[in-house]
Amino acid sequence: MGRKRTLNYRELRSYDEEEGGPRKDEEDVEDEKEDEDEDEDEDEDEAADAEGEEGEGDGDGDEEEVVVAKPKKKKPPAPPKPAKPKRSRAAKVVRLRVVWGVFNNSNQRVATFEYPRKQEADEHAAKLSTDKKQTFFVQPIKEPIEEK
Repeated sequence: MGRKRTLNYRELRSYDEEEGGPRKDEEDVEDEKEDEDEDEDEDEDEAADAEGEEGEGDGDGDEEEVVVAKPKKKKPPAPPKPAKPKRSRAAKVVRLRVVWGVFNNSNQRVATFEYPRKQEADEHAAKLSTDKKQTFFVQPIKEPIEEK
């Protein structure tokens, strides 16, 4: 029998680290593309300014101009939204009543009897067992009370 093929998560993680960090969402990638476009425009403007300054020089040529890259501007984080107060609702109280249920082997309810009539429920289960030659049993059931 052949071995089951599984992904090697260590290798995948190493690829992510080489690329510069964890995987990014589509929105983050789109935002970075926009930032890169803006940075390229700024770089072109800086290069044009540097060329203009070089042409205006005294002509000594001994001095080297060092072009200092400007740090990237970070967008200020959005102010946190005020937290909404938690709204707790009072649980609706449902009143329950107990009745006796007669069930067959498939746990299907065959008949129900009021709580004080347990003896009748037992007799009904015994009668069904003898007539149909199947097993029937009695079990208490909690039902919601229907208020009028």
